[in-house]
Amino acid sequence: MGLAAGCGPQQEAKKDLQPLNIGLMPDTDSLPFIVAQEKGYFKEEGLEVNIQQYKSAMDRDSALQSGNLDGAISDMLAVAFAKDGGFNVKVTSFTDGSYKLIAGAQSSAAKMADLQGQDVAVSRNTIIEYVTDQILQKENLGEDTINKVIIPQIPTRLEMLQNGKLGAATLPEPMASIAVHNGCKYVTGSDELGINPGVIMFTAKTTNDRRAELAAMYRAYNKAVDYLNNTPREEYIDMLVEKASFPPTAKAALKLPEYHHAALPKESDVVDCVKWLQGKGLIKKNYTYADFVVDVLGK
Repeated sequence: MGLAAGCGPQQEAKKDLQPLNIGLMPDTDSLPFIVAQEKGYFKEEGLEVNIQQYKSAMDRDSALQSGNLDGAISDMLAVAFAKDGGFNVKVTSFTDGSYKLIAGAQSSAAKMADLQGQDVAVSRNTIIEYVTDQILQKENLGEDTINKVIIPQIPTRLEMLQNGKLGAATLPEPMASIAVHNGCKYVTGSDELGINPGVIMFTAKTTNDRRAELAAMYRAYNKAVDYLNNTPREEYIDMLVEKASFPPTAKAALKLPEYHHAALPKESDVVDCVKWLQGKGLIKKNYTYADFVVDVLGK
């Protein structure tokens, strides 16, 4: 009797969970959400998650600010821009996104210093430019060491790199893996240098009012992480390429990171982003870790 009575409130609580609307981008950060959806992990937690996919960060952020999304796969720069613009969002965990500096097929560059004076493609005032600057800084090189070429569209950046029109480009996954698969050369990247600015963010209203939903979401997310880390690639790669809207080439090229259970970002990842944004005059306030990050993980 006691056991039956104890189950009742928990089942009732699951029934009371409201749907979450979450925005994804076509990148490797998003894959645990796709797995959790396709394998039924959200449903196991009694949670409905409506996944919306976006091709551009601008469209994703517009959907968040207009109330069409509760949260999204994002990065610290987008969080800072939203906060500085008066839209209150909170970081709930880091993600396993990966950004890589890739040299052209004809290049002999083995490190960033070898690209001095060459054209390196980035997108201005984005996570891509931030990672590129962090790579320069970690190798004690000035920003003027390379000639930054601003190419906002990732497919265009990839195409120009593969056609030999650039010395190098900074690309997210899976585009970086595709470039290497097609003959370009890996130089360095965020994983190797311990740069991790990718995050999951939610509106402050969601983090205040929807703790049970977020806890259920992260339980499902962690199940998906375990699945990705412990399942042979061939069992899921077709599904991921299709559902994540990756180019067909990604099936052979994509190298997935080791995914981590949901956890808060390191303070240094937040502070370094804020410093970079302030140094470029892109945000006005000196935000702290506590301004951005909230613990909904219940650990």
